[in-house]
Amino acid sequence: QLQASGGGLVQAGGSLRLSCAHSERLFSSYGMAWFRQAPGKEREFVAGISWSGVNTFYADSVKGRFTLSRDNAKNTVDLQMNSLKPEDTAVYCCAADGHRSFTVVAASYDYWGQGTQVTVSS
Repeated sequence: QLQASGGGLVQAGGSLRLSCAHSERLFSSYGMAWFRQAPGKEREFVAGISWSGVNTFYADSVKGRFTLSRDNAKNTVDLQMNSLKPEDTAVYCCAADGHRSFTVVAASYDYWGQGTQVTVSS
């Protein structure tokens, strides 16, 4: 139901754009978020967006570098990642909350896409 794409290998300072496509119109009324998990580390919240796209929130570690947006007409949620750092290397997953807003708590999300690998070389 959620399909993530756009990961890859990039040098430090580079950019990538991740996209999360959902196949059901229902997700357009849900808050969405991206989480990431690096090897040996716990999954962490990256960014979230409300159903309308008006409200967004970012982890301190990515604030000012990442931008989250959504296009409900196209059923997509995109994460633009700029000024990437080696510590951004992780598997990134998109998730949908069953409510109009979003939370930083992974357990609150009802739907998850498969991960996409992002690797940033130094």
